[in-house]
Amino acid sequence: MQIASIDPQLLERYNRPVPRYTSYPTVPVWEPEIGEERWREQVTQAFHRENGINLSGGDTGILQQRSTANGLSLYLHLPFCESLCTYCGCNKKITTNHSVEEEYMKVILAEWKLYRDQFKERPLIRELHLGGGTPTFFSAANLRRLMEDLLAGCDIHPDHAFSIEGHPNNTTREHLQTLAALGFRRISYGVQDNDPEVQRIINRIQPLDNVRRATEQARACGFTSINFDLIYGLPLQTLASIERTMNEVIALRPDRIAFYSYAHVPWTSRAQRLFDESHLPSAAEKLALYQHGRELLTQQGYADIGMDHFALPTDELYQAWQAGILHRNFMGYTTQHTGLLVGLGVSAISDAGNAFAQNEKTLHDYNARVQAGHLPVKKGYVLTTAELAVRRYILDISCKGYTEIAAADVPALQEYCFDRLEALAADGLITWQHPRVRLTALGHYFLRHVCAAFDAHLTEGANTFSKAI
Repeated sequence: MQIASIDPQLLERYNRPVPRYTSYPTVPVWEPEIGEERWREQVTQAFHRENGINLSGGDTGILQQRSTANGLSLYLHLPFCESLCTYCGCNKKITTNHSVEEEYMKVILAEWKLYRDQFKERPLIRELHLGGGTPTFFSAANLRRLMEDLLAGCDIHPDHAFSIEGHPNNTTREHLQTLAALGFRRISYGVQDNDPEVQRIINRIQPLDNVRRATEQARACGFTSINFDLIYGLPLQTLASIERTMNEVIALRPDRIAFYSYAHVPWTSRAQRLFDESHLPSAAEKLALYQHGRELLTQQGYADIGMDHFALPTDELYQAWQAGILHRNFMGYTTQHTGLLVGLGVSAISDAGNAFAQNEKTLHDYNARVQAGHLPVKKGYVLTTAELAVRRYILDISCKGYTEIAAADVPALQEYCFDRLEALAADGLITWQHPRVRLTALGHYFLRHVCAAFDAHLTEGANTFSKAI
């Protein structure tokens, strides 16, 4: 479907704040204090459920076959960056002082030890992701030490996936060789945009030669899946500049491309207040940028997985999508579906399946809690049975493009959801033949709104989230 075929009134009606649904309920709904003991109980139950431990036999319980256990995911938030990218809404610490690496490594390993002491069994690690910030701010030697200490005493799942976010300007061959030797096979580079004027205004100066070098070196070192992050809707972007960037990116043939909508939230990200908002595209212009970029990608063999993610048919993300086993969590789309994600580091988020927790958001508070011997969790949420059902519907829509409503959930959903679904169906965004809800081709552009139809906590007109377009 081309941009010209989308009713401008429909576009305007749906250009409102909507969550991205990396969790349900979304973070603003969470309780300001989850309580450490409450979280310990939730995370320990999830660990025993996912790690292959049979508790029913008491002292004589046996390990399941480790290859059939789900295992757990680890996310490490490495917050340091040498310069401020003004579009970025992530939790980061800007510094050129690399002596911070050593102290932060000690604290993050101390936090992991608190979890290990709680688990009392060897963890089975299936998924590991280093995010930031800029993980490649850390030296290759320090990343090696951090990973070796983190994984000491752990088992590695035979179907594991280790990944890292890298900056093309500072990711070295030594970084890549070190990570490959540790089992990393996926890397995501923050490219964002190649246009010099756009790079200048977002303070992300990054020559194309650096992107090319980082990509070629990653392949040479054994990385089998390379992702580029691109953003549409940035200040000064035009159809012509998006086309140049996309053609340059496609020529490097990354296995995956995340083509994100710029989230303009200056009320939470102060650096975005530096933008002249007249430089931002309108909703119609922004959707045109996405449409043109998407068309260029699909013409060159990239499949539209959903929620702004594209992949080549040779990539495992595409294959998981085709097999109907795609999953989505705080790290985005993933091929691994573990029921426990442990987030380590400042502001990191953990997911125990039926509960969430987020760590302290400042380095000072995070360090103080860990050094005092406490898990540094701050806000969080324990889901009700009804919320677990809604979470499944939202995951189905996000990952499969359809869902089926269970009869037991109909009374609750009738109170707020069914009217929303009827409106979406009337606008051609879904087909709804109860109990099945299926996304249409037009609805693909409004995926967040379809997810929002199931959200019992969403308040119309709330200015908490970025606009959907």
